[in-house]
Amino acid sequence: MWQVWFILGDFFEGAGFIEAFSNSDASVGLALGSICAMILTITIYLFRRVLSFADCMKCLPDGFKAMVPAILILTFAWTLKAMTDSLGSGVFVAEAVQKSAGSLMNFLPAIIFLVACFLGFSTGTSWGTFGILIPIVVNVFLNSNPQLMIISISACMAGAVCGDHCSPISDTTIMASAGAQCDHVSHVSTQLPYVIVVATVSFVTYIVAGFTQSVWISLPVGAALLLAALAVLKRKYSSS
Repeated sequence: MWQVWFILGDFFEGAGFIEAFSNSDASVGLALGSICAMILTITIYLFRRVLSFADCMKCLPDGFKAMVPAILILTFAWTLKAMTDSLGSGVFVAEAVQKSAGSLMNFLPAIIFLVACFLGFSTGTSWGTFGILIPIVVNVFLNSNPQLMIISISACMAGAVCGDHCSPISDTTIMASAGAQCDHVSHVSTQLPYVIVVATVSFVTYIVAGFTQSVWISLPVGAALLLAALAVLKRKYSSS
């Protein structure tokens, strides 16, 4: 799929690695990637004589029927994303973060992590969240505290991936549930407990990182908190 995104993002026409991803259209790439995968699969089956061409064509309607729920969810998700983009939700959140940067400087990595989680979850895209928040983070810290800027960029990327991972309208989440042939809502709900535990530990760790600005302090604290959370959960559910 990422090869299609490179082509759509003009990677082979001189665009850089990051620029190719930012210029690509995920919806078009997903459709073209699926078509390419289907053609390649049919070709392999015919070459290895697993199925005849007629049998492959007979399987196509059944495969399409199995993917109808995923296609509908993706269509609704992209519609919702287009609506939130047209309302300017990303610009609103970015301006709110930028206005509060001065008074909450040491807490800003943790705040950025929460904002990125919210944006990634509500829009269903981590790359879109990167594009909204990272320029704001760089602008806030560029001439003041480069070390805190690196920590805040890390918080932005971690929060965006976290929110996108558990978002019910994320294309990766939708395709994961469709590929596993499980109920989409059940797939999302079973991910949430794991995500919430790790996100809570990460939030506290980014608070520590905002004040200490040292990986040798914040990383051991985060590892210790995660082990403590696992120990508490193990004791709670093993006794019940």
